[in-house]
Amino acid sequence: MCGLKPLVMAGGLLVGFSGAALAADLLPPPPPLAPPPAPIEVSGWYLRGDIGFSNQDADKLDNALYANGLVQNLNKGFDSAPFIGIGAGYKFNNWIRADLTTEYRGKSNFTGLDRYADSTLWTGWGTDSYTATKSEWTTLANVYLDLGTWNGITPFVGAGIGMSRNTISDFTDTNVVTAALAYGREHSQWEFAWALYAGLAYQVTPNFSVELAYRYLDLGDAQSGDLVGYNGANSTFNPMKFKDLTSQDIKIGLRWLIGPTTAAAEPYPPLVRSY
Repeated sequence: MCGLKPLVMAGGLLVGFSGAALAADLLPPPPPLAPPPAPIEVSGWYLRGDIGFSNQDADKLDNALYANGLVQNLNKGFDSAPFIGIGAGYKFNNWIRADLTTEYRGKSNFTGLDRYADSTLWTGWGTDSYTATKSEWTTLANVYLDLGTWNGITPFVGAGIGMSRNTISDFTDTNVVTAALAYGREHSQWEFAWALYAGLAYQVTPNFSVELAYRYLDLGDAQSGDLVGYNGANSTFNPMKFKDLTSQDIKIGLRWLIGPTTAAAEPYPPLVRSY
């Protein structure tokens, strides 16, 4: 009897394991794992608005009278000025978008100082002090490359080309030594313009984004009207020319996506479990 007891116990264990295995075979298979969400391409028309401040410069000044003698530019500079713009564009996909923008760049105060060789003066030099204001209407066609999105933040780069109507107003030329004074009337001209962009966009809602961007903007040239004396006389046509105007801008932009067209990603193939 003692010898049979281990055999009976072993047999019971075998039966138990067999029953458990059979019960496991009868259980339904676990549901398949859900696939990760597929990326969704978003496209559509958008409107935008921008505000910012400029940091402007002119490569050099030029005047017809400069050819008469040695002229040295001692100082030239613009104050910072605000600008505001509007535009419309199209977002082609998650990577590429383009827009057309028009902006008014507010009046920026200009000051400059030249000195010129003059043997008739006891110092050997005369000086001219300049003041003026500059403003623009600028229209650009822009294209941007979005570089991916992390936690709602999208870095981007871009470029634009277009035209700028540059205006010089209230130009005065004061000869400090001789106390002479000349004026230049307001003058506007159209110039080719181009821009480079780099910035960050934050997606507040699926249809609304805020941008913070840096822009390098080349505005071409500008000039004043003809410089004439207080009596309105001038023997030489000599407007003051501002050569190669550039601006380094910081701007904030708002974008509203209008009725986005969402291209749904292709569905994943169904998971088939083999038994």
